[in-house]
Amino acid sequence: MEAGTSQPHTPTAIRTDLAAIFVSLELSRSTWLITSLSPGNGEKMSKHTVAGGDVAALLHRFAQLQEKVRSCTGNQVPIVSIQEAGLDGFWIDRVLKANGIESYVVDPASIATSRRRRRAKTDKLDGEALVRALLAFKRGEPRVCAMVNAPSPEEEDRRRICRERKVLIAERIKHVNRIKGLLFGQGMSGYEPLRKNRRKQLDELHTGDGRPLPTHLKTQISRELDRLELLLEQITAVENERDTLPAAQKDSVAATLIPAGAMLCDIKGIGLEFAAVLWTEWLFRHFDNRRQVAAYAGLAPTPWQSGTIDHEQGVSKAATRACAPR
Repeated sequence: MEAGTSQPHTPTAIRTDLAAIFVSLELSRSTWLITSLSPGNGEKMSKHTVAGGDVAALLHRFAQLQEKVRSCTGNQVPIVSIQEAGLDGFWIDRVLKANGIESYVVDPASIATSRRRRRAKTDKLDGEALVRALLAFKRGEPRVCAMVNAPSPEEEDRRRICRERKVLIAERIKHVNRIKGLLFGQGMSGYEPLRKNRRKQLDELHTGDGRPLPTHLKTQISRELDRLELLLEQITAVENERDTLPAAQKDSVAATLIPAGAMLCDIKGIGLEFAAVLWTEWLFRHFDNRRQVAAYAGLAPTPWQSGTIDHEQGVSKAATRACAPR
């Protein structure tokens, strides 16, 4: 008499019963690597490459994946995609969402990696890791990764005012330091390139040993002053644009800012620039609790607890650069 034996069901390493096609995008200037995991295909991930920036080819590949799943299972399943936040910004995410695709942008630093001293890194491995992170995120596993809340095009464009000013200020500092360094090498100090009489002061300068300013050095500094004056004009234009942001509030110190920015300027110690940074970088975001606010500002605590060891390492300071503690 034969004894029937039933084979126990072996769970797969990757749960693939979520009724969706999970896709990760590894983006570069030349190529986009599409890594996908489809229902009915087991744990095998397929990979396909399209030319970088070719949105039509990307959407065509998505349609092919959906048609293949429909022909195998008879079901029309949605596509869930993920990509890393990087140089491409959020325009691809907006294109995918406009075409009815559920899209996520992930902070690449939040994905767990091997702690070995040397680890393999390829686009293929990164694409597979993104798909696994997306699967875990959709299953509801906590602290798998941190998804980025993509700003709207208007909010993204509004942030450029304060960010451009920050870049211009950094360039101004470089030119001022370069001029002072050139003069200090000839024994001259005390010259301030930011003063209005900078040209007149330059004509009156003498070296430390009493000689007039050398011809080529004076020409070089004059060209530096030309670039510096152009920067000063651009900084003034950016600040005027910042101070004339829409939705003005009357009878306020910051009469040209929105009401929220004007309320910030009424607080002692907060000026127009910091109020504009808080508005453009903070106030459009959504925070669920106070810890998220502190984490965004780099003020979240960093505990160290293991066994009987329990002490605080201080604040993380891992914040956006515009609002990180100095």
